[in-house]
Amino acid sequence: MSNVEILVELSKRIKDYRIKKRFTQQEIADRAGVSLFTIAQIEKGKSVSMATLIAVLRVLRLLENFEMLLPEIEVSPIEIMKLKGKNPKRIRRKK
Repeated sequence: MSNVEILVELSKRIKDYRIKKRFTQQEIADRAGVSLFTIAQIEKGKSVSMATLIAVLRVLRLLENFEMLLPEIEVSPIEIMKLKGKNPKRIRRKK
């Protein structure tokens, strides 16, 4: 799927959840602390900030699903022994 297709699908699902939970766009906007226009933009598949998306998902009680999207990386005991405090903070490419 392209980025645009993913945005459209996410917006459709957010709208479906809003309707299923019987919220108006204004109610979601008020509870999330954003404008009605922003909610309409989300439901049209327009790009919004991550903070706004998190606020809307919190109102819809969907925030716990983020764990499935990006699960925490598990480190094996062997990898821990290899690293021994050498946990990289950033990755640099050699020229």
